[in-house]
Amino acid sequence: MTSKQTPKSQVYKSKKMKILYGILVLMMVLDGFAPRHHAHFFWDNIGGFSAIFGFIACVILIFFSKGIGHAFLMKREDFYDD
Repeated sequence: MTSKQTPKSQVYKSKKMKILYGILVLMMVLDGFAPRHHAHFFWDNIGGFSAIFGFIACVILIFFSKGIGHAFLMKREDFYDD
């Protein structure tokens, strides 16, 4: 394999990611055409707000969980050697 060629798995992953991003963009565009119910809050009228809010909340939850895990659950490497 020459230095210019990429492994087949990287090509497959990049193609799969492009498809997933395309689906994400398509869903956000379609959300703009969806009829809205009576808005109780101002963000109910913003297209794609729920998707963006859910993604950000998920990322925050992951980092928060990792922080708690590292702070309280992890033990030092030689914990059981004593």
